[in-house]
Amino acid sequence: MEGLNRSDLETFRREEKIPVVLVLDNIRSLQNVGSFFRTADAFKIEKIYLVGITGSPPNKEIEKTALGATNSVAFEHIHSEVELIEKLQSEGFSIISIEQTNQSVMLNEVTFEKGKYAFVFGNEVFGVSQKLLDTSDRVIEIPQFGTKHSLNVSVSAGIIIWHYYSKNSLNLFSKPS
Repeated sequence: MEGLNRSDLETFRREEKIPVVLVLDNIRSLQNVGSFFRTADAFKIEKIYLVGITGSPPNKEIEKTALGATNSVAFEHIHSEVELIEKLQSEGFSIISIEQTNQSVMLNEVTFEKGKYAFVFGNEVFGVSQKLLDTSDRVIEIPQFGTKHSLNVSVSAGIIIWHYYSKNSLNLFSKPS
């Protein structure tokens, strides 16, 4: 880790995080959940909310892809997505669902103002629940050009978070001191 100039676990836990949380809406694959944790660690995401059937650590299947990120990223399992969204909205978060709908805005057309964001990612088969879509401030769609109509949900998270970083001119490339 010294050669990579990365924080140790205790230092990382104390470091300031970006004002972004991830909401995993009924994600069925434990490996996808683990991948969300790794991505959240890489980008210093504030917290992950695991909703409904989404698996929670500790779990060996989540750890296969999380590779220890379950120890560095704050998380909470929530059963009621409606209560979670009300809580996040009361805390000033903008709710942004990542989904293909008639009202979705293409990611390349999206800018982010300063503020707090909750990015909602849905079930691998059924997508973001209608309840969450109805309470979203915005729905974003990732442009795609191939024969498939969707991306892996955890890959989508990496794309969305990178876009957020790049639009906010956050200095990703400076090494932590």
